[in-house]
Amino acid sequence: MKTALTDFALQKRGIYGILHVIILLLSLFLVISISVDTFKGIPFYTQSLYMKVQLWICILFLFDFILELFLSKDKLRYFGTHFLFLLVAIPYQNIIAYMGWTFSPEITYMLRFIPLVRGGYAMAIVVGWLTYNKASSLFISYLTMLLATVYFASLAFFVMEHKVNPLVVGYGDALWWAFMDVTTVGSNIIAVTATGRVLSVLLAALGMMMFPIFTVYVTSLIQKKNKEKDEYYEQLASEKQQQQQQQQPVADK
Repeated sequence: MKTALTDFALQKRGIYGILHVIILLLSLFLVISISVDTFKGIPFYTQSLYMKVQLWICILFLFDFILELFLSKDKLRYFGTHFLFLLVAIPYQNIIAYMGWTFSPEITYMLRFIPLVRGGYAMAIVVGWLTYNKASSLFISYLTMLLATVYFASLAFFVMEHKVNPLVVGYGDALWWAFMDVTTVGSNIIAVTATGRVLSVLLAALGMMMFPIFTVYVTSLIQKKNKEKDEYYEQLASEKQQQQQQQQPVADK
């Protein structure tokens, strides 16, 4: 019975692993498509191929949510803690296109980032597999998400600001703004659009929350090294004491 439960747990973990890797790869496709749209001005959201691919990606996200809900022991608790993943898996753009609704290009552009929340969770899990302890896993996950958020914010800031803000001439200006804003240092680039101002506040708040985590991680590394050094010296002292005890009877003779 115990062996059967262990095999089931391993199979369930393997299913989760495959799904998370697939979700991560599909999320990378979304990132590439958004980047191409931003840099080259190609309206991917109006192309039937992109819309079909994005629809199937969202369907897979929904399938992943339903499967994990089915395999979960406490389904009510899982639904409550993972309800956000259900919301981000809804293909909003396809629904909007099917219903014939129209929104501003800015809102349409921002809607494309929603499914990436699911990809961020999958990325954190995959990163956890590749690191040797929980502290490193948490640190790398936070660092990766911070860099991803800075990148996405710079893309959105560039789209919103480059036509109306004389300080944002190219994407490099938007990237510089994002990195300086997340460090809470600030830059000479000031947002002039409502979306740009909201992004400025969110990035600064994210930076204030994230950077203390880096301090805690570095502190934990230093404490770990000091503990290992103390244990090493204690071991040397113990070995030296044992040698002296072994040599003492010989000296007495």
